[in-house]
Amino acid sequence: MKTKVNNKDNNIFIILEQNFGKNLNLARIKFLGLFICSLCKVQTVCFERLSCAFDSNVNSTSSLRRIQRFMSSYKLNIDAVAQLIFSLLPHKAPYTLSIDRTNWKFGSTNINALVLAITYRGVAFPIVFKLLSKRGNSNTSERIELMKRYIKLFGYNTIKYLVADREFVGQEWIKWLNDNKIEYHIRIKGNYYIVNPRTNKRVKASHIFNNVKIGEFRVLDKIYYVNNQLCYLSASKIKDKKGALELQILISFCKPSIAHDIYRERWQIETAFRALKSSGFNIEDTHLKDLERIEKLFSLVLIAFTWSYKVGIYLDEKVKAIRIFKNGKRAKSIIKYGLEYISRVLLANCNRYKIKIYDFLSCT
Repeated sequence: MKTKVNNKDNNIFIILEQNFGKNLNLARIKFLGLFICSLCKVQTVCFERLSCAFDSNVNSTSSLRRIQRFMSSYKLNIDAVAQLIFSLLPHKAPYTLSIDRTNWKFGSTNINALVLAITYRGVAFPIVFKLLSKRGNSNTSERIELMKRYIKLFGYNTIKYLVADREFVGQEWIKWLNDNKIEYHIRIKGNYYIVNPRTNKRVKASHIFNNVKIGEFRVLDKIYYVNNQLCYLSASKIKDKKGALELQILISFCKPSIAHDIYRERWQIETAFRALKSSGFNIEDTHLKDLERIEKLFSLVLIAFTWSYKVGIYLDEKVKAIRIFKNGKRAKSIIKYGLEYISRVLLANCNRYKIKIYDFLSCT
């Protein structure tokens, strides 16, 4: 059965065909357009609700079967999705990359995603990811595989810095980063031992920085061994989520003097995870358990995520800035701003500011 669509959605098919024409036939491209628009309308990955929002002349039952067939039997080129998102980025390389995990649970099934994202203005754009068939931390080979995939697609020269939290500190992982001269700023635990290569003296990192004062940022001028790998160290004293003071100790490939400022961009990937979950697309609503199917769903959500964020940036910068509270926080996130506007255009044909929303999915 051929699916007719309303004329107002033709623009998204034209734009997606420009990006996916070499990888997908027209029927698949139309499906992607319908699915991405539905994601922005209903803001959930629940297939039943998505099928009801498909803008076509077939009933929701037929749309639901179409979604299920796509997820069960069609192989989506997720590298092509990564290349699309990369082409849509609102700023130019080189980029600060943030690597982290996010997880959720459906019944007894744990869904664990290792994500590499590009940071920008308070959020991070997930570019490449790997679904892990296990609970808990990623391992060195999984991290290296993800980095190699990014480099194969986009090149070393697009990487400015890599930031990561305390999970990402294994010896072989840091060795790989050092060998490949990737400039990183990664947090370590205070109980890690560091070794002075000039004296072979071994001491806990927290001991060296134990007299750092609140608001102070201290840099060690010389290079040290951490997990048998040479790196620079720096530290500051911060408040944790509960308001308690704690040391934030960072290791760096070089430029430790800027480590504190660059590492602060790491939290932007957590903002992205919230947008993918409860404050945006509610990806935790999926009932999928098969990793290959979840991978396809995750990829399509990332397109809608990027589209929403680009529209939100435009609205905030060019149309009407988001209100800032006295405490410095925004009344709403940029991605929520864009997502709500797209939703109003698609659901109610209410385009208050006469914005060509589909153009934000074009890389031209």
